[in-house]
Amino acid sequence: MKNITIPYFATLNLEHIVLDYNGTIAKDGLLLDSIKPLLALLAAHYRLHVITADTFGSVHAQLEGIELNVVVLQSTDHSAEKADFIRTLGAESCAAIGNGNNDAQMLHTAALGIAVLGSEGCATATLLQSDLTCKHISEALELFLHEKRLIATLRR
Repeated sequence: MKNITIPYFATLNLEHIVLDYNGTIAKDGLLLDSIKPLLALLAAHYRLHVITADTFGSVHAQLEGIELNVVVLQSTDHSAEKADFIRTLGAESCAAIGNGNNDAQMLHTAALGIAVLGSEGCATATLLQSDLTCKHISEALELFLHEKRLIATLRR
């Protein structure tokens, strides 16, 4: 668990990082090249989770060998299912990262929500429910390796 005190914003006690898959850490079902090494570094400090509808049926093969938990959505309401997953882990100990409309509730529910404006873009609802936005997933993940970047962005 990492404790990050951000003046006049929050003291974050983060144990989990929950990631959307397609559009966030993957494009067209394929894990982005720059992400695997970052996930390996983060796994030493956090419990990592990927939550996805697995539209391309590739998530398990793409994430093989990486220390993380894969959750494939089962319901017809992916927005609620993602937010419920955050609550199950303990929202106060979660950071969530996503870009799609079905990520908005998840980002809002987590202690820290990060929207990613990647090659697929970012849904406006998700952008508005996030605490901060990054232009690429690697920049978002690096925030957890260099916590002072979070402090610099979110302090008031």
